Amino acid sequence: MKWKASKISTMRTWGLLLVLLGMGLMVFGTAGILLFGEIGKIIAGVFMVIGLIACTVSMAVYFYVGMLSTSAPVIECPECGKRTKMLGETDRCMYCHTVLTFNAGQATEGVES
Repeated sequence: MKWKASKISTMRTWGLLLVLLGMGLMVFGTAGILLFGEIGKIIAGVFMVIGLIACTVSMAVYFYVGMLSTSAPVIECPECGKRTKMLGETDRCMYCHTVLTFNAGQATEGVES
């Protein structure tokens, strides 16, 4: 499954989407001044605050992912041979998206009795 990504990459993607959403809301709010005149200043203020909150939440997401990333064990992917970080019991390789696990009961291949 090429569409699945590792947990760290997925959280970083959500952080990026929040930044883009926040910036887009702030630009949209600023356009309210041009389109609606005097009431547009109120619209701009509301959208600026909402956009700022989205950017702040994005910063918190990036900080959280950074803290998780520092404590995540680095392993070598058996499929592509690159070093990747793993969160939890199962995760995916950041490069080839192979399912990785530390738990032998959840492994699908290469388990020796």
